[in-house]
Amino acid sequence: MDERKQEDWLDRQLREAAPYIDDEGFTARVLQQLPPPRHARRSFRGAILLTITLLASVLAYLLSDGGRFLVVEATRLTTLPTLWLFVLALGSGILVTTGGIIAAISNTREPQS
Repeated sequence: MDERKQEDWLDRQLREAAPYIDDEGFTARVLQQLPPPRHARRSFRGAILLTITLLASVLAYLLSDGGRFLVVEATRLTTLPTLWLFVLALGSGILVTTGGIIAAISNTREPQS
């Protein structure tokens, strides 16, 4: 019971306290002792990823007989009945919407800084 009373007191003190708690310069001293931030070379990483993606795309295009499979599949789609096209479009829309909802929920669960 006494522990609960102490937690309530501490909780009340923290809520009513000033936004800054004087630490006699402790925070400033710690920040001065930290090493300087390293600058990440993200542009080099991005260039590597972009180059690999472009090479993989060209390789896939060449291995697929110059994209001929796209023409073949487009022709097959035009021969499908209208109901099947509707079901395909609806299923694709539901899949994309579900992915968007999952991404939005995962972004809201991440800690905000």
